[in-house]
Amino acid sequence: MPSSHRHERIAEGILHEISAMILGELKDPRIAGLVTVTAVRVSPDLRQARVFVSVFGSEAEHASTLAGLAAAAGFIRRELGHRLQLRRSPELHFVLDRSEEYGQRIEDLLRESKRPEES
Repeated sequence: MPSSHRHERIAEGILHEISAMILGELKDPRIAGLVTVTAVRVSPDLRQARVFVSVFGSEAEHASTLAGLAAAAGFIRRELGHRLQLRRSPELHFVLDRSEEYGQRIEDLLRESKRPEES
């Protein structure tokens, strides 16, 4: 059953390739600031891929970056097909990853609960 984890290997390849494209090849001015691909989840049939991105900045920068990535999805998909030698590249859906903000909020709440109450 070596092919049973193929979608996981392809997801890892997609993560590395999209990260490289964001760093040097995508020239869209909407994709600015610190953009990190945090995870890629590919369906077992390799037709759909959710690409989770973390964007450092305001809500407006989040929306702008997602719009820029959605506009570049066709180019990225074609390049992935060539680079990973895929017969059919998965359809890409970019999703904002808010796990960093969520984790920071939990840390702040824990730190606040440990603080001695002021009398």
